[in-house]
Amino acid sequence: MSTAPEPILESCFHDLPPIAADVARGVTRLFCRQDLFSICEAPLPNGRRADLMAICAKGTLTIVEIKVAKADLVGDTKWTDYLDYCDRFYWAVPPTLVSLLDGERYLPGEAGLIVADRYDAALVRNAVHRPLAPARRKAELLRFARRAARRLSEQLDPSLGAAS
Repeated sequence: MSTAPEPILESCFHDLPPIAADVARGVTRLFCRQDLFSICEAPLPNGRRADLMAICAKGTLTIVEIKVAKADLVGDTKWTDYLDYCDRFYWAVPPTLVSLLDGERYLPGEAGLIVADRYDAALVRNAVHRPLAPARRKAELLRFARRAARRLSEQLDPSLGAAS
């Protein structure tokens, strides 16, 4: 059995502390049990990049913003830019940051909260469902599907170039 890093997580979170990949792995496990499947570092049309973007069987899109350091969480002012590209938005943090996300600036009435480590995750607070407009949904679903397919193709043939 190999203990090499998981290539997708390694490539997605290469510029972040290793705990970010651990949190992503835990969230991914939780989502799989809920029949949601995600991709990491999904670029959005507004120039932002979602840490995780997931899709369910009904086509609902969920964005997860991963924060593993207090300074990063407190200093983040861009996260509201993600709300126009998903039906649900979640924060995902290690247990040490949970108490910080009760503040009003983190929209506890709308944004969900997931606590995670590399082994699993727990849903602390559900996100409010805010349905995307039909035209936006179609565009984002196509973008999600093509990005996921491109990444799979690149795994089969790395010469295809960096997947976005």
